[in-house]
Amino acid sequence: MKAVNWGIIGCGHVTEIKSGPAFNKIKGSKLVAVMRRDAEKAKDYAKRHRVPLWYTDANELLNNDSINAIYIATPPSSHLEYALKALKCNKNVYIEKPMALNSIEALQIIEALQTSTAKLTVAHYRRQLPMFLNLKKLLVDDVIGEIRCVDIQLLQYPKTNIIANTEDNWRVNRKISGGGFFHDLAPHQLDLIYYLLGDFKHAHGFARNQSKTYDIDDVVNGIIELKNGIQCRGLWAFNVNKISIKDELKIYGSSGEITLSIFGNQIEINTSDFLEVLKFKHPENIQYPMIEATVEYFLGKRDNPCSAHEGLRVMELMDIVTK
Repeated sequence: MKAVNWGIIGCGHVTEIKSGPAFNKIKGSKLVAVMRRDAEKAKDYAKRHRVPLWYTDANELLNNDSINAIYIATPPSSHLEYALKALKCNKNVYIEKPMALNSIEALQIIEALQTSTAKLTVAHYRRQLPMFLNLKKLLVDDVIGEIRCVDIQLLQYPKTNIIANTEDNWRVNRKISGGGFFHDLAPHQLDLIYYLLGDFKHAHGFARNQSKTYDIDDVVNGIIELKNGIQCRGLWAFNVNKISIKDELKIYGSSGEITLSIFGNQIEINTSDFLEVLKFKHPENIQYPMIEATVEYFLGKRDNPCSAHEGLRVMELMDIVTK
């Protein structure tokens, strides 16, 4: 493969700025076609983003031989269907997070991947942002010593503004999202724990619908032990007052601590010797670094920036703490 020619299935809001424009900005990458069931919206997207082809049927896009990679940007309920079809066509796949509705579906995707010649990357894009690459280096360099434990807190009011705006709030439809705001936002934190600190060994959790604002669990409480012995605690609540809003990841080490916001842009390092705040500016197309890494992987120039197995482990962890 000399170039990656993309087709997007599901050119909705997430692809307008966060991801879509990046495909034409990266060397060796070109956006050839988009698909959306609404013909007018598909045509409009293609015109505005200068995409040569548009479809209302995903099968027609998949049957286009000039396309060798598929970006699945639909809600999770259709990830499995489109991933299986793309892999059967031996087309490389970049699939939005969460990887699927649950770990059972994620495992089906992995099984299909094993019988395909195609590659697959999960769009846990924060891994490739400079902020989190710097965070990983801080941990590797033992800036706060040996890591002891991690505390995750994401507290939001019922109509959180962290999520992208969509015409239909599918995230509160369990059959489409897999379980609510937790399933849309927690993958960011849980994947970063995996990426920064390693795989989990044990986990336990509780989930409940307290406010009854939507027919989904609006609070999830999880306890996680990593294989290396690091202890993690996570609290996700989407039912608090606006004065209680919090987005914080705190990593405690033997000689200090690091505090940051997963959806923010700065890292605070606090040790007995110094206090430092590092500030970052995220790219306009925030998925650009991850898509660039994915293109290089598809072209055989680097390792997979986020494998299907890693996507599965995040799904398994989510299933465990919400049962």
